[in-house]
Parts: sequence; structure tokens; C-alpha cells
Amino acid sequence: MKNIKQKILYLSYDGMTDSLGQSQVLPYLFGLAKKGICIHLISFEKKEYAKDIPRIKELCEENGVIWHPQNYTKKPPLISTLKDIKRMKKVAMNLHSTIKFDIVHCRSYISAIVGRFFQKKEGLKFIFDMRGFWADERVEGGIWNLSNPVFKSAFRYFKSKELEFFSHADTIVSLTHNGKKEIESWGNLPHPLQIEVIPCCVDLERFDPKNIKSDTIATTRESLGITENDFVLGYLGSIGTWYMLPEMLDFYVLLRQQKEKSKFLFLTQEAKEDIHEIAKEKGIPKDEIIVISTKHNEVPRYISIFNFSIFFIRPTFSKKASSPTKQGELMAMGIPIICNAGIGDTDKIIMDSSAGKVIQVMNPESYESCSLNTEKYDKEKIRDGAKRWYSLEAGVEKYHEIYQRLLNS
Repeated sequence: MKNIKQKILYLSYDGMTDSLGQSQVLPYLFGLAKKGICIHLISFEKKEYAKDIPRIKELCEENGVIWHPQNYTKKPPLISTLKDIKRMKKVAMNLHSTIKFDIVHCRSYISAIVGRFFQKKEGLKFIFDMRGFWADERVEGGIWNLSNPVFKSAFRYFKSKELEFFSHADTIVSLTHNGKKEIESWGNLPHPLQIEVIPCCVDLERFDPKNIKSDTIATTRESLGITENDFVLGYLGSIGTWYMLPEMLDFYVLLRQQKEKSKFLFLTQEAKEDIHEIAKEKGIPKDEIIVISTKHNEVPRYISIFNFSIFFIRPTFSKKASSPTKQGELMAMGIPIICNAGIGDTDKIIMDSSAGKVIQVMNPESYESCSLNTEKYDKEKIRDGAKRWYSLEAGVEKYHEIYQRLLNS
């Protein structure tokens, strides 16, 4: 297959100053740029992270990605989003008038509205990188209440657009095989569909336990008031809409009865007061709950002191298409995971990699039967699972193959 220089317009309503943008957009684009792809990136940046724009701008310049950051508008709901879509389209049109892109690569549904326009009007190849069943997530997460006619109309609109995106995309990218299977089961779509599965990948060089020295681990534990004899259950990432904090604390209540000394360490941007309040209701001493906020590049150091990690996610319809970013990062560090069933491909990957325990029923009996003997888990085997399922290098190569196929088709 002839390797043709490609010009890609990458559209994201998520910001690159967000932690998600830094872990799940930029690493892929930097890898693709190294393969000779010309990438122009439009994203929408939140005001509270604006101070980080110069650093991200420098990173993009160093790695060959041309970034066009826009200001994200939050209020009023929906109307502000419509304004942002209009601006995304205008900036993209101005760029296309001089650059003449070959492919428009759209991250999720908002960006796909603009991408579909470019496919219809300008003849660009259209990649719908869906990232999940977005409209269903808004409803199931309680963000859109369907008793409100405005949100009900928005839901209907985006569900109709979803069918349009699936029907006309030159390639659909799903985070999970479970999500792909769900889409392929729908009878109101043309078949066969061109669906590629690329999960939330991890930089295996950055998330490597060999990079963390033993004295660094000791210093980190000491700085947090965690002794060498403490058993550390760890949680990584936001809590927000989907993560079942009360249930995770219920699990810890039983864990601390089994372990003589234990700590529950949260690496999150969430307010520590909110976590402490729920922990207090469950009778957990305040000094056993440690909540810290840290930069993404420091996460591996803190993960290294976990004995076990945990995440419980509400198992709704939309979660069939979810790939928790934290899973690849934890497995890359060789940390065994406790999670619940029904989330994307998580069950299959945990079992395939001997990487922890999948809880089928959320109750005390299931929690008590969950073995937390770290000696039963092989860190190298868990990391091998991360290499097999979540390799960033493999993810970049898959995107590159998609680009090559579309340009040569």
C-alpha cells in the first residue's frame, strides 16, 4: 500500500488542558505526527485550566501537531454548546480553505456534527471516534432529565444524529468489542459497518514500575503518612457521575476488618471533604482516607504504592462502550484490580490477564469472598496484559492503518 502524506483535521470538544486530553488525545496525535501525518487539532479549553495552555502549546510544537485552542463555553446549557459548534465549524472552514484536509477525525458526538458537514459538503473522509454512547450517558448519568422537554428534544436529536454518524462514517472507532457488538446488532443500520476497536491506551514507557526506585516509593509513602506495614487500597481518577463511591467505601469497611493496618488512597481532583464525609457515615476513621490531587506525570509514582486498586462503575447500557483509562494505567504498573462486572470489555481483560477480581454481585458476601492476597498475583503477567490490550504504540498503529486505508480507498 502506498504511504501518502495525509492532512488530518482532528476535532475535539474535550480540552487538551484536561487530564483526559493529555492522556487520551495528545499521545496518539504525537505518535501519528512522528509517522509523517500532518495534524491540525481544534479543541475547546476550559477557563479553569487556561494557565496550562502555553505548556500544551509548547508540547504540540515539539511533537509536530498544530493546535488551535478555542475557549469552551459552559453556560447557558445547550445554547452554549450550539455556539461552540458554530465556532468549531467556522475555524475548521477557515483552515480547510487553505490546507485542504483529506480526513476529518472527530472525537465523540459534538465534533461529529461538524465532521459530517465536511464529509457532505467538502468530500472529506469522516472518522467517527465515538468514545461511548454519548446521548445515553447524558441521560443515565442524570445530566439530562427527560422530563424536561428541552433535554428530551436534545436526546432525540443526538440519537438521530448517532444513526446518521454510524450509517455514513467511513470508519467508526469503538473503545470496546462489547460496544461494537451492540452497534452491529442494530437492525436500522447498513451492514457491514467498518468498525475498529481501539481502547483507552496507556504509555507503557511512562507507566512502568521499573522507573520507580525503591527509595522513591519509601519517600512517597512517608510523605503521605503511610507506613511500610499498611495495606494500601488505591483509587485513581475522577469520581463524579459514574463511579460508585459509597460501594467502594463499603468494600473498604470489610477490607479493614481483614487487614490489621490499612489505608484507602485516592488520587483524584475531587474535594477531599466530600469523600471524608461519606467515609465518616460508614464509620471509617479519617486518618485512613488519604485524598491527594496530583499532575498526570506524577501518577505512576503514587500508583506504585498501591497494593490493590479498585473501581466500581454503574453498569448501565451506555457503559457497554466504556474503556476506563485508569485500567490500562494500573495494569501497566502491575497493580491488581477489583472491579464490578458489566463495564465494556473490563471483565474479559481482567480475567484474560489474571489481573484481579471481577465482582458479579455488589453485596457484602461478594466483597468478603474477594481475596486480597497480593502474592497470588504476578505483576509481570498483569503488565503483559496491559501490553496486549492497551499498548499506546499499537493504538497509534491502528489509527495510522485507518488513515492509510481511507486515503488509498
